[in-house]
Amino acid sequence: MDALVIGGGPAGLMAAEELARAGRRVVVAEAKPSLGRKFLMAGKSGLNITKDEDGARFLAAYGDGWLAPMLAAFGPAAVQDWARGLGQEVFTGSSGRVFPRAMKGSPLLRAWVARLAGLGVEARTRWRWTGFQGDGFGFDTPGGAVVLHPAVTVLALGGASWARLGSDGAWVPWLRVAGVAVAPWQPANMGFHVAWSAHMARVFGQPVKGAALCVGAVRERGEFVVSHRGLEGGGIYAVSRALREGGALRLDLMPDVALAELGARLAAMRSGETLANRLRKLGLAPVAVALVMEFGRGLPVAQAVKALPVPLAGPRPLDEAISVAGGVTRAAVTDGLELRARPGVFVCGEMLDWEAPTGGYLLTGCLATGRWAGRAAARVSGERGVGQ
Repeated sequence: MDALVIGGGPAGLMAAEELARAGRRVVVAEAKPSLGRKFLMAGKSGLNITKDEDGARFLAAYGDGWLAPMLAAFGPAAVQDWARGLGQEVFTGSSGRVFPRAMKGSPLLRAWVARLAGLGVEARTRWRWTGFQGDGFGFDTPGGAVVLHPAVTVLALGGASWARLGSDGAWVPWLRVAGVAVAPWQPANMGFHVAWSAHMARVFGQPVKGAALCVGAVRERGEFVVSHRGLEGGGIYAVSRALREGGALRLDLMPDVALAELGARLAAMRSGETLANRLRKLGLAPVAVALVMEFGRGLPVAQAVKALPVPLAGPRPLDEAISVAGGVTRAAVTDGLELRARPGVFVCGEMLDWEAPTGGYLLTGCLATGRWAGRAAARVSGERGVGQ
């Protein structure tokens, strides 16, 4: 073994492939019984592999831009070519989201694992990393405790959401003891608690479609769901960062109707009609009517429809979040994602301190950083004469 990859998700598998293509003998150590478990779960309702957008707009979704070189090297077009190379044709939906024709993640993962095996990559499942052992890496394995001493290592251990699928953040103390700066975890792409009155129970589970969600200067069109716990779904995830950072949520329930036009429609209605009737005559769905009745009483009707304030009671727990913010900081790694405090060890994927919305950005970020770290690790091992 020349190279060790710890973590069998998309970032780790991409790093393993790059190392293997560079001629390294690669072992992938995965704590779970099989590879890519979160990848498969993400694909249960349709595997969104990337977003078909121009470069500047795509990069803007990742915030401060420290992943820009990696995403420029492996962006939306490259991700689509990668999927086609694994025998999975793709298509682009009306929203720009890109999916495999098969929709699910399992055919793509099977083809990928087979290709890795053909490159000589060895996968060892139920191998749980237990921390650094001097200059080695300790594992609990089905055969007992093992310590490995690879020439280079890529850590692709995930973040701290969906612990049952392997992303439990257990690695954080070991890296901090080794002198690696790790930013605290925060939920990302998550739902929010709402303290509903009993009257809202009749609309639990119903989607709100076609609304605009406004948080300060951020305005996003999207669908979300009213649940017994609060608000969740793609629309709320798109503004979750702004909400987490203290912004207030307002809903425009008729974003395609100007305020003046809405006022004219309301003025044409008979006086004395109940608020609920007036809202229904505007064409609002029952769940949207319920939201206005819940939070818009006392406001002018037009304002309640176009800028409905929704008081939130904080984000859902970290382990329910689709992804996380926090992790290994930018300052803790070189431009090649090598740990400054632990030369020869590289990090990628959700371990790194970046966040992006759902819609293909998350998976592309994992693939791009895995590829980048794998190539950098191959170069470093080559400089040491490994695999020559």
